[in-house]
Amino acid sequence: MIKKSRTLYVFVAILTVASVLLAATPVGAKPEVAATPAPVTIGTKDHPIKVLFVPSTDANVIVSGGKIMADALEKATGYKFEVSVPTSYAATIEEMCASPTDTIGFIPGLGYVLANKLCGVDAAFKAVRYGSSVYWAEIIVKRDSNFKTIKDLDGKKWGYGDVGSTSGYLVPLAMFKEAGIEPGEKVATGGHPQSVKAVYNGEVDFATVFFTPASVPEGVEKWKEGKDPDIPADLIKQCKVSDDKKKLMCGGYKVNDARANIREEAPDVIEKVKILAVSPAIPNDTMSFGPKFPADVREKISKALVEFAKTDDWKESIGKQDFYAWDGIAETSDEEFDFVRQMVEAAGITLESLGK
Repeated sequence: MIKKSRTLYVFVAILTVASVLLAATPVGAKPEVAATPAPVTIGTKDHPIKVLFVPSTDANVIVSGGKIMADALEKATGYKFEVSVPTSYAATIEEMCASPTDTIGFIPGLGYVLANKLCGVDAAFKAVRYGSSVYWAEIIVKRDSNFKTIKDLDGKKWGYGDVGSTSGYLVPLAMFKEAGIEPGEKVATGGHPQSVKAVYNGEVDFATVFFTPASVPEGVEKWKEGKDPDIPADLIKQCKVSDDKKKLMCGGYKVNDARANIREEAPDVIEKVKILAVSPAIPNDTMSFGPKFPADVREKISKALVEFAKTDDWKESIGKQDFYAWDGIAETSDEEFDFVRQMVEAAGITLESLGK
């Protein structure tokens, strides 16, 4: 008898709960279902895709060249793009993390590693410059200075573009630490061209900028690590700007390092500024997507970018010498930046250390 009473009690309780639920739901109404977030719609006039370029060269050149790229991508994909140059490398990374669904960033390897660690920014392409997917940092000084090795730079005035620049600051900083030297006053110039100009004008004792080997005449062996990275001494007096103003030529050699960026205002820059040393190889800059960028949109843009890299307009955009001088792009993966990641971890580099 007791067993039956308990069974009846449970049954009545279930009916009571059910009646309460039914009473709370109007007749004909469907039970509420958790709303599924609407997919993010980007690439419209009201929500353009943000294309961010780090301020390593003249911002006006970047914006105008970036617009050429944006117009080409819009024509190929139908998406709208908005080009901008954040105030610093750190600001570029912060923007990509703050807008994870709609940002594309052209950022150096070290910046990419920090962005990837911070919020999952993902590299799709790496730059190809002069047939290579790596580049170097160079330390430049006045050609008539007494500096012979980086050991001589201890306590001297250092010019660099931005503390977030891989070749302009962070790799050289690691080189100085390894050599046991401490530079003196530090001057943030704002970019690679400005750093070269600071040495040329005697405003700093030395500066650190990007190095890409000079293009050499046919039949001449290309530069290899361990060799003198500068223009042959007997050609220095021959250096001059090409008729179309696009190149700095020294005999049959074409200057490709940061010094060429001030060729028009200082055509004698090679005669006045020399390379003191270069760093170990660094993976080239990346074209990366925000961590939650829609996969279908990413694929469409990636295909359009590959096609754009084959056009003449590319050479007036990111391929321009005074822009980033990318000859083209190659697919990349996160694993390719493990070397940079190790350097970041060993040096304790953080976004905060880049200076917000």
